[in-house]
Parts: sequence; C-alpha cells; structure tokens
Amino acid sequence: MKTSVEASPQLYARTGGALYLILFVLGFFAQFTLNKAVVSGNAAATATNIMSTESLWRFGIAAEFVALLCLLRPVSRELNLLATFLRLIGIAVEAVATLNLVAALFPLGNMASLKAFTAEQLYALAALAIKLHAHGYSLALLFFGACFLVHGYLIFNSGFLPKVLGILIQIAGLCYLTNSFALLVAPGLSDRIFQAIFLPAFIGELSLCLWLLLKGVNVPKWNERLRRQSATT
Repeated sequence: MKTSVEASPQLYARTGGALYLILFVLGFFAQFTLNKAVVSGNAAATATNIMSTESLWRFGIAAEFVALLCLLRPVSRELNLLATFLRLIGIAVEAVATLNLVAALFPLGNMASLKAFTAEQLYALAALAIKLHAHGYSLALLFFGACFLVHGYLIFNSGFLPKVLGILIQIAGLCYLTNSFALLVAPGLSDRIFQAIFLPAFIGELSLCLWLLLKGVNVPKWNERLRRQSATT
C-alpha cells in the first residue's frame, strides 16, 4: 500500500510531462505548417500555398485541436481553481480562433456561389480568416499567460518541485501577456519583439515538461504536503 501511494505522484507527474511533450510537438508542428503557407502581405501567394498543400494545412489544423485536448487533461493536484478557469477560457478562445483556419479554406473551394467573387476577393477573404486566427490565438495567450502566473506561484510554493521552475513558468506567462497586449495595441512592435519573447517562454515550458517527464516530484515532500492538507480539512 505504501509503495503504491508513493508511486502515484510520480505517475501523475510523468504522465503530465508526457502530455506536455505531446502538446509541444503538436503545437510546433501546427504553427510550422500554418506559418509556412502564409506569405505576409501576399494573399494570392498564401492562397496558392494553401491550395497546393491543403491536406497538410488540414493536418496542421487537426494537430492544433489535438493539442487543445492535451490541455484539457491537467494532472497537477495543486491546480488552483482560478488557473483552471483561465485555462479553460483560453482553450475555448483558441478553439474558436482555430475555426478561422478552416474558414480560410472556404473561399478557395469549388462552390458555385464563389463565382460571384473575383479571385483577388477570394484570396483576400482567406487572408482575413488567417489574420483573425492570429488575433484570436493572441487573445487565448492572454488567458494562458495569466494562468501561468498562477501556476508558477503554485510551483514555487509547492515544495515538491524546484522553485526555479515556478519562476521560469511565471516568466513564460509574462512573455505571453506581453505578446498579446503588443499585438492588440501595437502590431508592428509585436513582430519586432516576438523572438525575444518566444525564447524565455520556450525555455520555461520545456523545462517544466522535461522535469516532470524525467524527474517527477519529490515524493516525501509531496506526501508531507498531503498530510498537512488532511490535517487542516
């Protein structure tokens, strides 16, 4: 019984790390696929790329939705209710934003009603749908950033995970918040600071992912915290 109880937090932690890694791979594949097709400032070229790689485009969309499903499976027992609420809102916003990528395919189809538009108009409609996805995704990151601030605080004070992971996750949250506000308020600035924002967020999330997957949690401190919680309830 004791061995089973002590093994369970490690199972939860490593399952969480594995799901986090899946989220990373799918998320990067989705963004790489979609970004590769988009030619900034050239709706016609973007439409041509989408039509020539439609199956890859659809797979990229599917990958992004599967990534959302991974987000719906949190394993941390320390998940704060507020962080859960923020995360669920972010997931809902991202799901709606991703539908715009599907909408980008409609103007490029073969429906008879599309003949009422010129080719340039159809390309512009597809480009607009892609732009709406970018802004919707940025809005989702606003909620994820706030969620990360709470998660970072919980990790820092948990006792069974390194405090530095909590700091890194909070830095990632601040990066996402900065990116979202910059895109909404000053889109030109957002493009210039993206790389500087992306790197610390990537390091923070990847560090937590690998720590959970490879190291897990400090089981004695995990159990000690559970005993303290049981004593106060």
